[in-house]
Amino acid sequence: MRGKRSLARAIEDYLTEWSERTGITVEVWAMPKDGVNGPVADAVYAVVLEALANVELHSGAHTLSIALTTGSGGLRLTISDNGIGFPPGSTGRGTDTMKRRFSEVGGTLTINSVVGEGTTVSGHI
Repeated sequence: MRGKRSLARAIEDYLTEWSERTGITVEVWAMPKDGVNGPVADAVYAVVLEALANVELHSGAHTLSIALTTGSGGLRLTISDNGIGFPPGSTGRGTDTMKRRFSEVGGTLTINSVVGEGTTVSGHI
């Protein structure tokens, strides 16, 4: 779990370990400078971990990109991979769990995939 680390630090630490273990290159486009705390931070962290598990297990991706930003419009999370993608409508328990986690903290999460081109998870709280 995140422990006492900031959300950004916890995600960055996990990304480093995950990239080394999987061999998938990670591009971090943005991480928040402001603190994200409580249930929102927990939901975002859980979604990041689930999305990375899906990339590792199913995508065949070589590169993953992530951006997490905060501002007056709220929090935005984008995770994209260059994997094999999947056909529309073929989601599973993990994707349903990610959507539920964002919904529980007042957010929305979409998952868009193009067969042969990859998948993008986009969330807003």
